[in-house]
Amino acid sequence: MPAAARPMPVDAMSRAGAPFIAADVGGTHVRIGLVRASGDPAHPVSVLRYRKYVCAQYPGLAEIIEDFVSGLDGVAVTEGAIASAGYALEDGSLITVNLPWRVSLDEIRSRLGFRAFRLVNDFEAVAHAAAYVDASEVLQLTGPESAPPGPTLVVGPGTGLGAAVWIPTAHGPVVLATEAGQAALTTGTELEMALLRQMLGQRSHVPVEHALSGPGLMNLHAALCALEGVESGYATPDAITAAALAGDDARARRALEVFCGLLGSVVGDMALLYGVQGGIYLAGGILPQIREFVLQSSFVDRFLNKGPMREALERIPVKLVEHGQLGVIGAASWYLSGAGEARAQA
Repeated sequence: MPAAARPMPVDAMSRAGAPFIAADVGGTHVRIGLVRASGDPAHPVSVLRYRKYVCAQYPGLAEIIEDFVSGLDGVAVTEGAIASAGYALEDGSLITVNLPWRVSLDEIRSRLGFRAFRLVNDFEAVAHAAAYVDASEVLQLTGPESAPPGPTLVVGPGTGLGAAVWIPTAHGPVVLATEAGQAALTTGTELEMALLRQMLGQRSHVPVEHALSGPGLMNLHAALCALEGVESGYATPDAITAAALAGDDARARRALEVFCGLLGSVVGDMALLYGVQGGIYLAGGILPQIREFVLQSSFVDRFLNKGPMREALERIPVKLVEHGQLGVIGAASWYLSGAGEARAQA
């Protein structure tokens, strides 16, 4: 699919008031909602039903959507949009490194009898939703409360690391979907360099998301254990996070501190690479769990540590997004904007 799509008008009769499916499809969870246009420019999407599914408990995405639709008490649904990392091929299948099963949009469309079923990059969807997040749903990390309109970055670690840039234009916003999580990881401290060397011993390319994601936290902790000659006793990133926050394990805390420092450095790099001026929203499943830890970490110092560009970065608001339904709302907003129709014709 193209890297960006400009919204275009759609047939109001096919959208106004008609409920449809919007889903945020991640490697661990699928968040799915029954949504419709609200008619309110400030909050254009109404979420009528919402549910969170564990991917590993289902053989495929079609089964999850079928289960959700079966509980809608006879509500007729003929359209849908999903937000997911990856790319759609011409045959309707989806290439992604994080989903536990193959996804075919054409098969799902046919199986469910949908008239239309579209795909949007997961962080492209979040970028479409960022403008509708209330002030009460964000945590300010650094920078001014607001900034002049300009390119806005949405980035966050979950099962992988996603990033998209929202760009205002005279003809409406354009969203640039990226694969920034696959860029090579760079380091800034002696410990980070040692951890990277350890990870390079197992693979020739260490992408950013190999460290900055839920599995990435596991990788950082495992590399730290290897350097110190001990075994890792944790089976999940949540377990590492819990131990670090509770103060029960100094090694788990060091791993989380490295995670936050690397995240600050990478986000600062992205801000410069993409010419961000309007602000940065941090999303992703892991960050709300460690919001206070992030505040006390080296995240901000590393974000600003870009030599003479520090002054420019100090002018960018950086906020942590708390809204758990952001991907669903973003997929719905993208679809209602007409970008889904433009994408289908591209």
